Amino acid sequence: SPPPPRATGRPTAGPVGSLAQVEQSDVALHARFFHAMLERGVYLAPSQFEAGFISLAHTEAGIDQTGAVADAALTDIW
Repeated sequence: SPPPPRATGRPTAGPVGSLAQVEQSDVALHARFFHAMLERGVYLAPSQFEAGFISLAHTEAGIDQTGAVADAALTDIW
């Protein structure tokens, strides 16, 4: 079966396929996004090298709300 959906926070210029590309991630941008989400009540893993997983415990409304919060956070930091 396919892996569960996940969200990662790796701000990069393109796709990531190697450790060298991961190491080029914008750590400061991820930190700003992490704190913007936290200020809005959404806790993400603090490291950009971790993944967040969606499970059956998450409702469609909760996922939609998190998406809206992410949109607002990204608008504020960019």
